[in-house]
Amino acid sequence: MPITLPENLPAYDILREEGVMVMSPGRAAAQDIRPLRIGLLNLMPKKIQTENQFARLIGATPLQIDFQLIRMTEHQPKHTAAEHMEAFYRPFAEVEASGDKFDGLIVTGAPIEHLEFHEVTYWDELQRVFDWTQTHVHSTFGVCWGGMAMAWHFHRVPKHILPAKAFGCFRHRNLAHASPYLRGFSDELLIPVSRWTEMRAPEIEAAGLRILLSSRRVGPCLVEDACHRALYVFNHFEYDRGTLAEEYERDLQAGKPVVVPCNYFPDDDPTRRPLNRWRSHAHLLYGNWINEIYQTTPFEMDLIGR
Repeated sequence: MPITLPENLPAYDILREEGVMVMSPGRAAAQDIRPLRIGLLNLMPKKIQTENQFARLIGATPLQIDFQLIRMTEHQPKHTAAEHMEAFYRPFAEVEASGDKFDGLIVTGAPIEHLEFHEVTYWDELQRVFDWTQTHVHSTFGVCWGGMAMAWHFHRVPKHILPAKAFGCFRHRNLAHASPYLRGFSDELLIPVSRWTEMRAPEIEAAGLRILLSSRRVGPCLVEDACHRALYVFNHFEYDRGTLAEEYERDLQAGKPVVVPCNYFPDDDPTRRPLNRWRSHAHLLYGNWINEIYQTTPFEMDLIGR
């Protein structure tokens, strides 16, 4: 949350340059407060696990969040009960027809990296979602495949198949200390990674996008698309302690070629309980995103997208 300081106080400019959220008394007095409406477009097969992971992060701020679950209209999930989907999810077509607007929208990843974007069965509707965000969502957060899909849709930044799966916990560098999304971040941090594809820094930067976090081993992680009021994160801050272990065991049991996730289990021993070494930065990132939405979204929701 911001600190209110007189604009002519030296600390005002110093803290702002350091990335601290500061606010003038006049701006603070003019602020109105209402719940923030945040949507989750859940493309993951394990819907409930994904709901829990994101709800835990965006619900950890002092602000009141109206959390709404959204699904693709025609796509029928195989791993979540139809009763759960009927009770808690709204199809995008219904959301679109209602005219509802959102302060924020998270678009999750999906286990379809091997497909070209146009080969995805719901790609046409997902493109409608992306275009709809420009008039009905104040800030959008694309995660893993969801972020890559947005970068392709808006900027034609291609994804590239990796020779081997990027799998484990990798060290990343903070490239933008003054970014409001990285307030409180260390110079380096560990982030879970689980993907077969990548987006490359030269092509991202050529599209006019800004890389905020990156790794020497697994490339760009967090990208800001200011033109479309969006963030794209290609790795998984939201993962629980055991998520990578579950993926490892699943692939082992399926007989797939799989290696022990890098730098995840203590001493790379899969019989030992992994440590969660990214939780604090996960809360920082999503808390900063929520705070930035709170500071900039219109109080009158009808004004979102105008």
